[in-house]
Amino acid sequence: MDPSQAAWRKARKSQGQQACVEWYEVGDTVYVRDSKDPDGPVLTFRAADEWKYFIDAAATGDWTETQP
Repeated sequence: MDPSQAAWRKARKSQGQQACVEWYEVGDTVYVRDSKDPDGPVLTFRAADEWKYFIDAAATGDWTETQP
């Protein structure tokens, strides 16, 4: 995956802001990066369940539970 060629998206509430998370989906894989550092590291979630777990944990601030 070449991050420079991806059509990165961000939440509608984040539009116009630079301090947010962006993501790009290809099939069942979701790539995530920090919009302030587009050339920085990219997280890769290879299954919809991993992505859902990440989003749920981010929303609740709960990073202590193990992934199902």
